[in-house]
Amino acid sequence: MALLIRNGYVYDPMNGIDGEKMDILVEGGKIVDKLKSAEYEVIDASGMIVMPGGVDIHSHIAGSEVNAGRLLRPEDHAKDVELKTEITRSGVGYSVPSTFTTGYRYAKMGYTTVMNPSMPPLEAKHTHEELCDTPIIDKATYPLLGDWWFVLEYLRDGKIEECALHVAWMLYATKGYAIKLVNPGGLEAWGFGRNVRDIDDPVPYFNVTPREIIRGLCKVNKLLHLPHTIHVHTNNLGKPGNYETTLQTMKCVEDLSSGDKPCIHITHCQFSAFKGVDWREFYSGAEDIAKYVNFHKHVTIDMGQVIFTDTTTMTADGPFQYILHELTGNKWVNHDVETETSSGIVPFRYRRRSYVHSIQWCIGLELALLIRDPWRIFLTTDHPNAGPFTSYPQVIGWLISRKAREETLSKLNKRARETALLPSIDREYSLYEVAIATRAGQARALGLKDKGHLGVGGDADIAIYDVDPRKIDPSTQYDEYVKAFSKAAYTIKEGEIVVRNGEVVKVLDGKTYWVKVSSNSEYEVSEDMKRRFTEYWTVQFDNYPVSEAYLKRSKPVQVESEV
Repeated sequence: MALLIRNGYVYDPMNGIDGEKMDILVEGGKIVDKLKSAEYEVIDASGMIVMPGGVDIHSHIAGSEVNAGRLLRPEDHAKDVELKTEITRSGVGYSVPSTFTTGYRYAKMGYTTVMNPSMPPLEAKHTHEELCDTPIIDKATYPLLGDWWFVLEYLRDGKIEECALHVAWMLYATKGYAIKLVNPGGLEAWGFGRNVRDIDDPVPYFNVTPREIIRGLCKVNKLLHLPHTIHVHTNNLGKPGNYETTLQTMKCVEDLSSGDKPCIHITHCQFSAFKGVDWREFYSGAEDIAKYVNFHKHVTIDMGQVIFTDTTTMTADGPFQYILHELTGNKWVNHDVETETSSGIVPFRYRRRSYVHSIQWCIGLELALLIRDPWRIFLTTDHPNAGPFTSYPQVIGWLISRKAREETLSKLNKRARETALLPSIDREYSLYEVAIATRAGQARALGLKDKGHLGVGGDADIAIYDVDPRKIDPSTQYDEYVKAFSKAAYTIKEGEIVVRNGEVVKVLDGKTYWVKVSSNSEYEVSEDMKRRFTEYWTVQFDNYPVSEAYLKRSKPVQVESEV
């Protein structure tokens, strides 16, 4: 389909376009400078916002932990039902929606690319089954490698190049996109009933520290020239005082950065920005983390913004989930994935009257507003951990309007209002900055060259929102923007109109991105490692890798490594 999108107010930060009234031309699934076809559909975007399709760097949408969350929470199914239409299938789930429902809801908000951030390599086939079953959006997934036995052994012995070759094979075998670390070292310690205390606490039986794991995999990432940095869920997440661990984690790779290019991404940083010695003396460490990020260009982070709602927490951080289970008394799932990783799931409700939850809500916004460069911090809720992804429009409302923040603050715990830094922050995001935090910045951090922009040659993934930025003030009429960002007037995926007036009108199969490393050396698995597959795994080596044919629409990203 050829399209002419006429007279929209375009926000395209990668190309420096800030609300300019202009036309966008689409043909062959790409953005073009001139239409070859004599026949094309015209979309009149007069008085509307035009942005690239939304990009989500971190959202738990598929795989074993997500499916276990669905099984654990039948009560979550009834809260939100997606009715069948002539175009769409029915589905259920509020905080953990079914696969089809996930794709529809992202598309309705104008999102076209979503990254699943946590995949046990052993369960890669299941993860890809669910990703392939998720319609419309493009996607990718990050294998969990920070506590993988063979990685720990290579790093313990200082064999960085050998580790890099093994990681390259793992990305190929799992069809993964980036290196994910969760509580590095702590998940392996959890197999022995303990955790690591800090980034210099050795992992039992491996004699390697979290610092060495983080630095080693950062070096591996650079050797392989992967498109995204290491993606790190820090040690001590969710514990008072953990902001110091987060600062140490960022500092430990300072010397590994190259110029202005980031080398580490700290994910859902809100959960890692806590000050205080216990929950009674708990307060925000956002200012300290923001100050560090403002003066160091090797770091990007995402918010993990809390939403006051009932949700489902899920993470590979098994020890943290056990603590959360003990704190709440809620039902709990814990899973140890053989030699690879752990996981846990606990239902949770964030309450306005809770002092701790109110401070957490403030921390996410403080990070976003105190970090001066919007290319360094991205909008997420760590779906579903801090709240469902369908709350993104509400978060946008808080970012663009101090009034919106004040209205929510007025309903929070009184002590939190008195101690939080947020009430004193005047900054309000511009729509240009919103486009960075929800699209351009995330695409750049992920190395997705065809995403997050409206330049010629880019993927024709476009969102159009029915709100006039010249007539409706975001600061005072933020509710109009929340409404518009909740239901896109149009979502265009690969040049096809898939959403019109907030309703899905066409269903496509999105692409699955994965990294294919070209190496000067063979990254074949040794006979010794194949033997260990037989000894340690329930899956034989020959059945372990995911073939490219397993994916509905495969999109390998070729990179040239140094090994």
